[in-house]
Amino acid sequence: MVGVTTLTSPTRTPTRITQARFDPRLLVIGGAAAISVSSILIKLADVSPSTAVFFRCFLALPPLALLAWREYRRVGMPTRRALVLQALGGILLGLDFALWSQSILMIGAGIASVVVNVQVIVVPALSWLVFGNRVPLRFLFALPFMFTGIALAGGVFGGAAAGTDLLWGTVLSLISGIAYGGYIFVVGRIGAADRAASQVLVSTASAGIAGSLIGSLWGQIDFTPGWEAFIWLAALALVGQVFGWMLMGYSLPRLPAEVGATLLLMQPVLAVLLAVVLLGERPSAAQLLGCVVVVGAVSAVSVRRTRVGSAG
Repeated sequence: MVGVTTLTSPTRTPTRITQARFDPRLLVIGGAAAISVSSILIKLADVSPSTAVFFRCFLALPPLALLAWREYRRVGMPTRRALVLQALGGILLGLDFALWSQSILMIGAGIASVVVNVQVIVVPALSWLVFGNRVPLRFLFALPFMFTGIALAGGVFGGAAAGTDLLWGTVLSLISGIAYGGYIFVVGRIGAADRAASQVLVSTASAGIAGSLIGSLWGQIDFTPGWEAFIWLAALALVGQVFGWMLMGYSLPRLPAEVGATLLLMQPVLAVLLAVVLLGERPSAAQLLGCVVVVGAVSAVSVRRTRVGSAG
């Protein structure tokens, strides 16, 4: 999650000491790597979006519930407002999961992971629209490059296999990224490192319900997908949903927003590389150029440049 902000929460010295043992930058890198594997596991499972979302979220609930229980005994219950916002954010996350899962089947794991990275642009845009926050000039400058890169990655300008799947898969991945940006915006208002487990638990439960319903547009849930698919889906739940998102929840609130956002740029790059190595995907030169343009535009928005000699 990019741009997560924190509200004041009760200070728990033992928790801070335990989490301080690990460099949060390393945790972000680990989380990005775990989440980048998600697209590979979805492609390997080869199931409908509703099935992927259902098992991804359902199988993640028991370990998340255990972590949330331990968190509750340590810091108490979240506020009712926080729970409501986490549930609403989970609906957006479910939309993201469903559309992204379908786009992976249509355009490949690597390219889908790059296009969905538009979420980094969505967050400052929502901050401007909802709260009137000033939009940096670099944001406006990066927009045409971002959408040009998305068009290249989706094969709109040629250099990729023909067919409507490529175009519509890119559109679905783009909408998925917008929904993910909305999730970050909503949940980020009440994010806190010492309540990461409860936040991921509530959002995952809500996402599972919403995403399964939305994903049913491309096929009903298959409750018996076969052992091979089930193994990949179980790995998706544990690696992508529990491990990856818990690392993000613990680490991002402890880093400056621009540092976390920059480190997260590794996610789409890792996804493309893993798709090439593990799945044998072969993006065209134009698509790879589009990936570079997208990551470059996102980097320009995410990385704050400081003036030499400026105060703080």
